[in-house]
Amino acid sequence: MCLICNGLQEVEKYCSVCGTELDDSGKVSDFLDPYGHYNDEETVKMGDGYPNTSKKQICPHLLSCNSCGHDQVVFIEEV
Repeated sequence: MCLICNGLQEVEKYCSVCGTELDDSGKVSDFLDPYGHYNDEETVKMGDGYPNTSKKQICPHLLSCNSCGHDQVVFIEEV
């Protein structure tokens, strides 16, 4: 279970370009397949483009900077 996806925790990361706090834009898989949330989690992880997400129980989130437009992916460890 991803604590970020379930609203139990917030991401606090800062932009590597300008230093502004990044906003969580959600799971990367939500951008790849708009209907992906209808699939079970393991199926989604097989198609998210990251080979280790299901093996290591991590959830890739897209973080965006509202100041400079920089995006980065952060891997959140699931519990």
